[in-house]
Amino acid sequence: FFFFFSFANPQKHTGVQLPRMEPHPAPLNDSAFYVSLLVPVVSLCVYLYRHAPSSAMNDTQGAKVVAGGKVAAQPELHVKARCNPYPGSSEQRQPVPDGKVSWAEDFAGYKPSEYEAPVVQSRPVWADKVEELGRIKFNAMDDTSGKTVDRRSFEGTYKLDETGRPINPRGRTGLRGRGLLGRFGPNHAADPVVTRWKLDDQGKRVRGEDGYDVLQFVAIKRMDNGQWAIPGGMVDAGENVSLTLKREFAEETMNSLMVSDAEKKRIEEDLKDLFAHGHCLTETYVDDPRNTDNAW
Repeated sequence: FFFFFSFANPQKHTGVQLPRMEPHPAPLNDSAFYVSLLVPVVSLCVYLYRHAPSSAMNDTQGAKVVAGGKVAAQPELHVKARCNPYPGSSEQRQPVPDGKVSWAEDFAGYKPSEYEAPVVQSRPVWADKVEELGRIKFNAMDDTSGKTVDRRSFEGTYKLDETGRPINPRGRTGLRGRGLLGRFGPNHAADPVVTRWKLDDQGKRVRGEDGYDVLQFVAIKRMDNGQWAIPGGMVDAGENVSLTLKREFAEETMNSLMVSDAEKKRIEEDLKDLFAHGHCLTETYVDDPRNTDNAW
């Protein structure tokens, strides 16, 4: 389900915090139209590479005074990662008050249950094998599975618990295990943010009520929950992030899995040109409802 959304005043807003959105439907079945439409008018292509953070485990929530008396911003509390029930199940998390999210805070009664979704228990190729847990090289480029998996975090080193499993650096989630996530620790994902200026019939930029040019971005409607999202997905083992961006964008917005080989090749060529002009927007932890104490 593919739409362009637009927002005014891009000079004051980034892809991380989006203001009022205005949907602009695009044809749903004509992938050839997508490419011919996108490539000529895209003025900016940026991507969002999301992954687990690795702020120090003893960080406290809220402001902290550092050298020179300045106040350093601390990681925000994750909220979605504490919601019930756990996605796709009836599993209930142990409630975690805001003041007990940080691992630095004592929580004597914290005894969350373990949960691993059936799809992960079925041992798909994208999931870690439990018997290899002791050999996985966390906080490093790991080749235990035969393909290289990036187990690092851009923000530092995360710790392991007494069982040798990574500990969510953003704090408690009320649930142990992997849930729906395949890998212990960080599960890297990449989201391409593709934008264009909204143009009128004469090819001139359209201005919003606030006097700023209107910038549009590509969004998809998820089939599992009906919510709007930026297209994207998990980075496969051994896969370069730039390849993930192009693959996910082609699959989710251009239906590349259902077209002929010739059409797929044409889409790949057009996307190669499109994504050549992108740059990294941010690398950060995502407050995702699938997160657990051991996977995020």
